[in-house]
Amino acid sequence: MIMGIPGLKTFYLMQILLDRSDEEHPLNATALQDILRTEYGVTINRTTVYTEIAKLEDFGLDIVLQEGRTKGYYIGSRQFELAELKLLVDAVQASKFITEKKSKELISKLETLCSKNEAKQLSNQVMIYRRTKTQNETIYYNVDMIHSAIYRGMQITYQYAEWTVRKETELRHGGAFYEVSPLNLIWDDENYYLVGFDEKAGKMRHYRVDKIRNMRILDKPRSRQALDEMIDPVDFSKKTFGMFGGVDETVRFTGMNYLAGVMLDRFGTDIWMRPLDADHFSAVVTVTVSPQFFGWMAAIGKDLEIAGPEHVRKQYEEYLKGILEKYS
Repeated sequence: MIMGIPGLKTFYLMQILLDRSDEEHPLNATALQDILRTEYGVTINRTTVYTEIAKLEDFGLDIVLQEGRTKGYYIGSRQFELAELKLLVDAVQASKFITEKKSKELISKLETLCSKNEAKQLSNQVMIYRRTKTQNETIYYNVDMIHSAIYRGMQITYQYAEWTVRKETELRHGGAFYEVSPLNLIWDDENYYLVGFDEKAGKMRHYRVDKIRNMRILDKPRSRQALDEMIDPVDFSKKTFGMFGGVDETVRFTGMNYLAGVMLDRFGTDIWMRPLDADHFSAVVTVTVSPQFFGWMAAIGKDLEIAGPEHVRKQYEEYLKGILEKYS
């Protein structure tokens, strides 16, 4: 039992209602008195319970009095609805860049935003730990530092790692430090990417945040050239496949009508698209042409065709021939 302070009874009642009450589990005045006495060592009468609840309502707490057989008080609207918390738990579960340890910590924190009974539903929803999750705990600090550098308009420096066939990570270029003007953070295909201007290479590049090591903010403002290369992250995500670079091309497609939704889901509803006949459509989209784009085309199959330009058709043909040669 907590050695409660009578003068804090209002706050104790608020905590009890937040932790234990919901629409399925209302608490009547007697139950509230019992919890205060047995767990906080504070004794109050029923009239005081009603007075304190009125104070909490004046404070802005949404307390609902449920009538009927299960009469009692419960918290109505909260900062997050249970359905919203379930969505957030799903997002944490699905994120490969969040480690297993941090996933558990974040979900535990989300559970404090609802009643303990509702938190059990969130716990029952958790089944993430057979998924592939990153082992790099520094990603959270990297993301925070990148946001800070973008806000302040400063350059960052770091080393970059990659996987080896021994299932280990090793630093690229012998551990050389990159100097980058950060511009955006993009979440693509369950990974976080930094999009920035590589000062040494003189071009835009993107880097997996979970592969970044030993980052720090430099006392150098973001370069003028970096600002000139600023991109729209939404457009960048639409036209780029697998975050692999390539040449931007305006590509014309023809496809069977049932694939119209595939095109709109991938490129957005603002693309140019029109019917060709009763069964086919034509669409024009700006695409970053790369092997990953061709892989996306191959996965869809023969019912979606690159109609032009001719040199992109030829590149796709060579891509397919190269794969077939491996199996001939």
